[in-house]
Amino acid sequence: MNIQRYWPMLFTPGHARAWLLACVCVFVFSPAMAIEEPSFRVLNSDPPFEHRLYPGFLVAETQLEGDFDSASRTGFRRIAGYIFGDNQSADGGSRKIAMTAPVTVEPIANGWRMHFVMPSEERLDKLPKPNRPDIQLRQITEHAVAVVRFSGWTTQSAIQEQTNRLRAWMSAHGLEASGTPQVARYNDPFTLPWRRRNEIVIPVKVATDPVR
Repeated sequence: MNIQRYWPMLFTPGHARAWLLACVCVFVFSPAMAIEEPSFRVLNSDPPFEHRLYPGFLVAETQLEGDFDSASRTGFRRIAGYIFGDNQSADGGSRKIAMTAPVTVEPIANGWRMHFVMPSEERLDKLPKPNRPDIQLRQITEHAVAVVRFSGWTTQSAIQEQTNRLRAWMSAHGLEASGTPQVARYNDPFTLPWRRRNEIVIPVKVATDPVR
């Protein structure tokens, strides 16, 4: 997949505004923004780069087509709606699920995929069922990734620059990509640009060193 084909559509100024508006809606209607992040083990740290091993986590995800500005708003509303109660529990009711970080987006064939990581105490068979058929719950198993961390806005130029840096670091450390680059954002919309935490995440061939 040619990632450069997708980044210009993913990170336009219009997308930044759409992302901000979507995040503001979630922030305003949620009583608190949870800060739990999925656990991982660092296999190699070379700031701002890391090679990580994740033991796995659950996600609620949706696939989107069309213009990214509108797709971004739609995708965020879909999954935010699910975690804020647009779902059905085993008892026939609904329940809220805590917001976590990061929110991740990646290009796929003919569109995009966005996911929210579910809180660590959740289990796939215990999560409420989404009312919308276009939201899926999925268990992501143990996997290794290469990551570069950066601050500021996730503009097209910043994303491409950081992706190139990460690929060069991976090459220097003998890491082979096994998936498409993803963009992970960790902050609420009111965080100042220089305090923001963004990451480019590239799946790599699974490490042989197991999680302890």
